[in-house]
Amino acid sequence: MERAAAVKNGIGQPVRRREDLRLLTGTGCYATDIALPGQACAAMVRSPHAHARIVSIDKSAALAVPGVLAVLTGADVMADGLGNLPEDPGIAMGGPPDVVLRVRPGGQLFKSKRLPMPCDRTRYVGETLAMVVAETAEQAKDAAELVEIDYETLPSAVHAADAIGPDAARLWDESTSNVCLDVEVGDEHAAAEAFRRAAHVARLDTWIQRVTGVPMETRTVAAEFDAATGRYTLHAGTGHGVAAFRQELAQVLDVPPERVRCVVQDTGGNFGTRNFFYPEYALVAWAARRVGRPVKWVCERREAFLGDYQGRDLAVTAELALDREGRFLCVRGSNLSNVGAHTATVVPLRKGLGLMSGVYNIPAAYFRGRAAVSNTVSTTPYRSAGRPEAMFVIERLIDIAADEFGFDPVELRRRNLVSPEAMPFRNPFGVTYDSGSYEAAMDKALELADWKGFAGRRAQSKRRGRLRGIGVANWVEITTGNPHERAEITVLPEGVVELVIGTMSTGQGHETVFPQLLTEWLGVPYESVRFVAHDTERVKGGGGSHSGRSMKMATIVVGKASDDIIERGKKIAAQLFEAVAPDIEFDRGVFRIAGTNRELGIFEIARAAATRTDLPAELRGTLGTVSDQVVLTGSFPYGAQVCEVEVDPETGVVQVLDHTAVDDVGRPVNPLIVDGQTHGGIAQGAGQALMEKCHYDRESGQLLSASFMDYAMPRADTFPSFKTAFSAVPAPGNRLGVRSGGEGGTTPALAVVINAIVDACAELGVRHIEMPATPERVWRAIREARPPQTNSADDRERK
Repeated sequence: MERAAAVKNGIGQPVRRREDLRLLTGTGCYATDIALPGQACAAMVRSPHAHARIVSIDKSAALAVPGVLAVLTGADVMADGLGNLPEDPGIAMGGPPDVVLRVRPGGQLFKSKRLPMPCDRTRYVGETLAMVVAETAEQAKDAAELVEIDYETLPSAVHAADAIGPDAARLWDESTSNVCLDVEVGDEHAAAEAFRRAAHVARLDTWIQRVTGVPMETRTVAAEFDAATGRYTLHAGTGHGVAAFRQELAQVLDVPPERVRCVVQDTGGNFGTRNFFYPEYALVAWAARRVGRPVKWVCERREAFLGDYQGRDLAVTAELALDREGRFLCVRGSNLSNVGAHTATVVPLRKGLGLMSGVYNIPAAYFRGRAAVSNTVSTTPYRSAGRPEAMFVIERLIDIAADEFGFDPVELRRRNLVSPEAMPFRNPFGVTYDSGSYEAAMDKALELADWKGFAGRRAQSKRRGRLRGIGVANWVEITTGNPHERAEITVLPEGVVELVIGTMSTGQGHETVFPQLLTEWLGVPYESVRFVAHDTERVKGGGGSHSGRSMKMATIVVGKASDDIIERGKKIAAQLFEAVAPDIEFDRGVFRIAGTNRELGIFEIARAAATRTDLPAELRGTLGTVSDQVVLTGSFPYGAQVCEVEVDPETGVVQVLDHTAVDDVGRPVNPLIVDGQTHGGIAQGAGQALMEKCHYDRESGQLLSASFMDYAMPRADTFPSFKTAFSAVPAPGNRLGVRSGGEGGTTPALAVVINAIVDACAELGVRHIEMPATPERVWRAIREARPPQTNSADDRERK
């Protein structure tokens, strides 16, 4: 008799990623690897101006280049009736579990409209204004340089504060100003009263600078059009989920979704950068129809810096009120988000506003939130959207308060943490945290980092002429995202279980982790699970990978589908055993009559369902089911990090000596992969704290960081080996108690690194350092904080 293997490689086990062998040996398939028969190549003509009217476009010289098949512009887009990009910032305005935004008078949301190519005005450097299609990529690039565009330049603003100034030029004639949203959260009156009673007030005026995801694989699109059927097929790398991708592409092409097929195979990184729709997706598909041949476009790295969606870019003014004993009374402030030239989303602004109080019991709070358009590429959710900014502000405020008013930074946090007994806890902005033990997570991080032994290590550094600092930061985030997910599970008689799901991997390890769920719940061999998520021929729905939703949603839909299969299997087994269904039990892939040795494996049940004609009609056929769920509950991962650094006071160079992270992701399905996610998240957050910045010139609007020569990235030798641990308090919102494991590494990293650097430099009078804490910036902070040296040895010698 066939037997299902005992549970192995199930939930909670550190299974190695099955996809890595394929990816590391060069047998993966990225969009760049796609070569369609007879394909032509595309090149984009991008705007050199931050803001300008398009007076005219002359294609003639480009069309005369040998091999050129077409030169297409915004006028052609209009003539062919292509639709606007599917950007709807209003999606972020909904209600719980996220914070509810109250629109201030006159602050209603403005939604810009964006065609794949504009025909009237360009609003940022790097915007696509024309597309050349040719036989080869080289011919397309050569011809692109010959497209003549006449511009009438207009005033530009790349910083949000400049864009909302009284003299700023409006980006959109349809709007009365460059402020596209003005909202508030919390209680302004209660905040004012709390500050009136405060014994101490800590203040912070900061800018969380703009960064970009820089995935290893740049964007590539390959498309073909079947004139006989009127059907498009698009190959691309995206993290959005193929089902939603198809809907959006069909919307822009103005065709029914049934006439679009989207295929997304391996994708080399995302971090939020690929989750929104890009103009090139529609342009390449449209070009394939126009020229009657498949067309492929490969984004070059400089184009990626110019055109990839960016993240962060939040200016904040904030205050923290405390009583004499160090109890937090209120936090209040103002957040100004730079959303770029188009209002693609306000999700980061909203997510951050709801969590500005962090993990602390702060009775009152009030924040104003504004979003402004500017002459820059759009900002969209970037790893942990809005939450790292919020944690940076509250955790810096706490360290500033500790320094200014004589509190110990750890004890000040401990005194104000939300207790486990207070859960579920409604924060002062109306967001309800479901569960957690914040103090335990912080204590575990402090212990792993040997916080108590820091004084001795600092003394050692001082003897070597170095400044040593240590910082701690607590964090919480909310994971919601698209509430819809769909899973289709089929148990095949030949010993295969097929899982089709609408959330796909861009490096998170779904191909490994999702089969672990079925190994645990259905008792099937791990190797028997076939994972399908990348083709709309198979995937009919689902929400994609973003906002830390994938594992939580998968446990819900895969769990429900597994239950349904087991229930149906029991009914089939009862028929085969001539028993009643309540007498059938299921354990580790085997159905048996309780208390007997009469049993059948799950694949035998599948074979019987497919072949036995004596079964009732409702039990015959494929042993499979579909679980299609809408889940409106959020989850709240949390944790703590400790960072230890050493600073050279003569050069400002910062060396990260130790970095410890304790994450509560609920129950980790695969601890090895969660650790990997934490490592990558720390690198991204610490990278922003130390070196990363999208730098636009304030006068010209030019992006001055459009290559790896100018956009600094952390490397392996930037960091030590990380120390990681879990604090596994199950979340109440799903059967496994899963929270999220993809974003926690980043969420507190900005704050904890800066806290450590400031602590190192505090003895010299440094009170705050803005990000990125480059050697020059740290060196200048030290020089500006040092008191003037009088009667030095050099002075005496000169006298």
